Amino acid sequence: MKCIIIDDEPLAIDVIESYCKAISAVEVITTFTNAIDALDFINSNPIDLVFSDIEMPNISGIELIKAIEGKAPFFIFTTAYPEYALEGFDLNAVDYLVKPIPFPRFLKAVNRVKEMIKLNEANSSFNVSSAGGESISSSTPHEDDFIFVKSEYENLKIDIKAIKHIQGLKDYLKIHAEASKPILTLMSFKEIQDKLPENTFIRVHRSYIVNVNKITSIQKNRIVINDERIPIGESYKSMVYSRLNI
Repeated sequence: MKCIIIDDEPLAIDVIESYCKAISAVEVITTFTNAIDALDFINSNPIDLVFSDIEMPNISGIELIKAIEGKAPFFIFTTAYPEYALEGFDLNAVDYLVKPIPFPRFLKAVNRVKEMIKLNEANSSFNVSSAGGESISSSTPHEDDFIFVKSEYENLKIDIKAIKHIQGLKDYLKIHAEASKPILTLMSFKEIQDKLPENTFIRVHRSYIVNVNKITSIQKNRIVINDERIPIGESYKSMVYSRLNI
């Protein structure tokens, strides 16, 4: 997995680079102390992953990801300012690490990217091998109490009532369900919404769908499901409050 590191603090680069060296699957191609040079490099070189600070001179990490031409690599933001986390996830960053970064937390973020790359390769292989075959509709009638989603080389069956919420991560969806670990699938929000009953699952944010039956409480601009807090997007507020009779 080829990566680059962007941070205006050389010591921060050294920490991330040392962490990467401890993980055999990660290869640091180069590092940058400013986002402008990094942008030129990303636009002209194949990169799998970018570790980027957010607060930097001239161009911030947020502005950098918006300026990338074509399909962006996976991004993990690293910063001392946790207030930027929500905006980072709005841009579909894979993860957001707050400095000082503990190595176990760093490893968890990298493993998440490895999972997504593996899933992407598996789905690409599946699509190639299926080329020329009959087209099969992915829609499941809403009267069924389950759906199937493709994850790696399997089509997994998921109990609809067990789904708590669905999170968007770049080209993937992360399905959080009770009594199971999260499932990554290469799908769009439209595709998953077509499979789910629209009266039960509502879009509350550009990166989240929730099961209204699993909501524990509403706290200001957050939906709480058990101990998980999910943001409500500004453009979704009126629809969400209307649906929930608030």
